[in-house]
Order: sequence, then structure tokens, then C-alpha cells
Amino acid sequence: MSHDAPVLRKIGQIADATGMTIRTLHYYEEVGLIAPTARTDAGHRLYGSEALEQLYRIAFLRQLGLPLDGVRSAIESGGADLRALMTEHLAAVERRLATENRLRSRLMHLIDALETDARAEDAAGDLLDVMEDMTMLQTNIDRRISILVYADIEAAHDYLIRVFGLGPGEIVRDTDGNVVHAEIEAGDGTFWLHMEAPEFDLASPKTLGAATGTMAVMVGDVDAHHAHAVSEGATIRYEPVDQSYGYREYSAVDPEGHLWSFMKPLG
Repeated sequence: MSHDAPVLRKIGQIADATGMTIRTLHYYEEVGLIAPTARTDAGHRLYGSEALEQLYRIAFLRQLGLPLDGVRSAIESGGADLRALMTEHLAAVERRLATENRLRSRLMHLIDALETDARAEDAAGDLLDVMEDMTMLQTNIDRRISILVYADIEAAHDYLIRVFGLGPGEIVRDTDGNVVHAEIEAGDGTFWLHMEAPEFDLASPKTLGAATGTMAVMVGDVDAHHAHAVSEGATIRYEPVDQSYGYREYSAVDPEGHLWSFMKPLG
């Protein structure tokens, strides 16, 4: 009895389908989160169904805000059962669909009311409900991108991933192999790492001798994140503390002097 050969996909196909960069997939392999199923004779990576299931686990756990160490711990401890994760994912999708259906009904009701010359003020409450649903359905189509200046982009990229648990992103090199641009993923946002550019008055805090801003990143467990950063040799500005403005947070500086705060709402 013959069996169909398993379908294997190239890394470029995986990147195109998922929106992840090839650099990100390479990094997940480097840190032991995923491995290609096979390689071609030329050494190109190929991914089968089990690898794709693992990639789904990583993607969903990252979407929940877990740092890479947290993703690894969840997978190694058996806390990333595929069926359980998909059930949780399905529940989130169903909540979104319920909101979309509710918004659709409210819009249809308002359109019908306007066709009967209803007064605008009579619809004020309904309009507030519509805008509330719109807020709940906001996506990252219009994204904020924070740009940080570094003298050594490549070293900064490696540090932010290893010490602060941020997600790996694209690295761009010039024709001489020098890194001229890099990206870091942080939950629903992205940091771009920019080289120093005197013509635009862009300099690293290391060059200036002072930081002119700070980055705030929400994490699932402030104390666990702090413990990992300390174990990797991070320079801590202050230990985890409950702030009067409703967040537990700690602060650290990276090797070039950028100030980072990692926090979570209290309660």
C-alpha cells in the first residue's frame, strides 16, 4: 500500500505565508525552538507538518506576549498542547466575530434610522456603542514604529533578543557586510535600530553621554523578566516595584545607554 509523500515547504514559502522574516525563522532555529524537517541537496531548509505545528505554537505564544524564554518553557513543560492552543485561539476569534456581528447590526440599525429622518441626537447613544466596537476591533494596519539609534546595530540586536527577550527581526547589510538596519519585535509593535547619522543629528546615547527618551514594554511577568535580564548580565536601574500610577515595573539600560522599562498593570 502506497502513502503520499509528506509535503515539504521551503523557508521562503513559510516566510511569505506567515509574514515572518527569513531572519526570524533562522533565529528560532538558532535558539532551538524549531528545526527544519529536511534539507535539499543544496542545503536549503524544508519544513513539514510537525515543523509548521511548532511554528504555530511559537507564533501564538508570542502573540500572547511571552518572551522567547517563556515560549521555550511552555513548550518544554507541555504547556503548549496544540489542541489547547487552538481552542484558546478559536475562542479569541469567536469573540472578535461576535463584536463584528454586533457592530454590523448597529450600523444597519443606524442606517435604517437615518433613512426615516431620525434626529441625529436620537442616535448619539448608538453612535457611542458603534465607536466602542470600532475600538475593540482596531488592528495594527496603522502601526507605530519606534526608531532607536545605535553605534553598533548588530551587537544591539543580539543583546535585545538575548537579554530582554524581544523578538528577532530583519537585519540589513550593505555591500561590505556592515549592518545598516535591523528590526526588533515587541508584542504588537516594532523597534527599528538605526545607525548614527550626524547629518540628521542622530546619535547613540553612548555618543551623547545621555539618553533622551525611554522605551516601555508590557510583559506578562515583570519579576520573571527581571530575573532573566539579571541572569544575562543586564544593568538594572531599579528593581521591580509597584508604582503609584498602577504598574509594576523595573528599569534597565542596554550597553549603549538606552533606558528600558518593563511593566505590567497592577490588579
